[in-house]
Amino acid sequence: MKLATLKDGSRDGQLLIVSRDLKTAMIADGIASTLQRALDDWGFIAPQLDEAYERLNAGRAVNTFDFDAAQCMAPLPRAFQWADGSSYVNHVELVRKARNADMPDSFWHDPLMYQGGSDDFIGPRDDIEMQSEEWGIDFESEVAVVTGDVPMGIKVQHAAEHIRLLMLVNDVSLRHLIPAELAKGFGFFQSKPASSFSPVAITPDELGDAWKDGKVHLPLRSSLNGTLVGQPNAGIDMVFSFTQLITHLCKTRKARAGTIIGSGTVSNKDASKGYSCIAEKRALEMIAGGEPVTPFMQFGDSIKIEMLDKNGKSIFGAIEQSVVEYHR
Repeated sequence: MKLATLKDGSRDGQLLIVSRDLKTAMIADGIASTLQRALDDWGFIAPQLDEAYERLNAGRAVNTFDFDAAQCMAPLPRAFQWADGSSYVNHVELVRKARNADMPDSFWHDPLMYQGGSDDFIGPRDDIEMQSEEWGIDFESEVAVVTGDVPMGIKVQHAAEHIRLLMLVNDVSLRHLIPAELAKGFGFFQSKPASSFSPVAITPDELGDAWKDGKVHLPLRSSLNGTLVGQPNAGIDMVFSFTQLITHLCKTRKARAGTIIGSGTVSNKDASKGYSCIAEKRALEMIAGGEPVTPFMQFGDSIKIEMLDKNGKSIFGAIEQSVVEYHR
């Protein structure tokens, strides 16, 4: 099924059930008021949502309306946890190679992961507000899963049982702030502002055979200022699957329902597939010519992130955002 969150003036919005073709929607009235509420009691609530979803797709639902992604918040407008991995080690290797940094062998065997801010996500069509262009504003196109409750010490073979939903992510990064933060040895903070998510979150079955081995085997498309700049396949060169990322996260702690885990920037070794962040493009330019040419995003620039099925239909709806100057 496909779920979204309607802007209603509250912090957590109103849960929507969205048709498979993303054309119509209905409020999950009498089932669950918010997506977090549904996740908290998934075993009881999910079957009710699924029944309503089938009615909606069959044209038998009442009180439906046209679905408008611009009226949506992030599916989870705020979450108990947002942990972003770096599953596409090719991306890490390129960025490090560009600055002549060695690539530790452990990066191929032990996932990188950081815990980002989860209390204020951006809607899929909301502006990316920044105080300065000098911070090196970049998009990062990713896939993410939303979990139910996950026990500490979960094994890889059981982790998929705890995946409830999938979404797309724009993990906004401020590249010029990253070096100084990492040099402190304490990880990202100011360099990782609010992330944004696709209009719709979907259950894994919506992907059919494209969901396999804890990976999404479809291209993730990124268009910068209206030009397609990347369409790497999210299932290729993903060194750590989502099941492995969940296992990594839960080695020493539990994860509660509503935890979001990101894949990291989708990247293929085949450079002809383009890029999912400007930093990777600049890294390739550094390697080839000694200096980067492509600028980071400026005020007025736009980014669109979308994944299409094998028939060319949008699965999650598109993240479409512009960078604007923030005024308090």
